[in-house]
Parts: sequence; structure tokens; C-alpha cells
Amino acid sequence: MAVKMRLARVGAKKAPFYRVVVANSRSPRDGRFIEHVGVYDPTSNPAEIRFKMDRVDYWLSQGVEPSDTVAYLITQVKTGKAVILGAAK
Repeated sequence: MAVKMRLARVGAKKAPFYRVVVANSRSPRDGRFIEHVGVYDPTSNPAEIRFKMDRVDYWLSQGVEPSDTVAYLITQVKTGKAVILGAAK
């Protein structure tokens, strides 16, 4: 089973809001997932990025491959370039 860390859209029409989830690569984008590990809201100014970094680090250590966008968001958080608003709920 190939597992990926990717975005799942939960926002309304023309108001995107994303959850960062760990999911089977064969599951649909907004379908079944294993664990919710973060939130990304590109509509707020500045964009809101929240991660459960302990869980993100755990999944990365288990060999989960993040999507290109999620990998970029993780590097933004780790380098301190992103505005971090606490931990994800």
C-alpha cells in the first residue's frame, strides 16, 4: 500500500480550505484518509499553515512521501518563513 501526505479540499466554492492528510494513494482526493495532520488556508492574509509537527515527523520517518505542495509547506514551516498559528486541531 502506497501512502502519501497530501491536501484534501474542504472549502466552499471559490473559498478553498485544505486539510493536510495522510492517505492511501489510491483513495480519492477528498475521500478516505488515515490521519489528519494539518491545515492550510490560502485565502487568509497571510496564508494560515498549521501542522502537528510531531505527527508529520513520525509519518515522514515511516516513509510517507509528501506531495509537492505539502513538501513546500513543510519546508516553509521548518525554516520559519511561514506564519504558524499554533498546532492543528
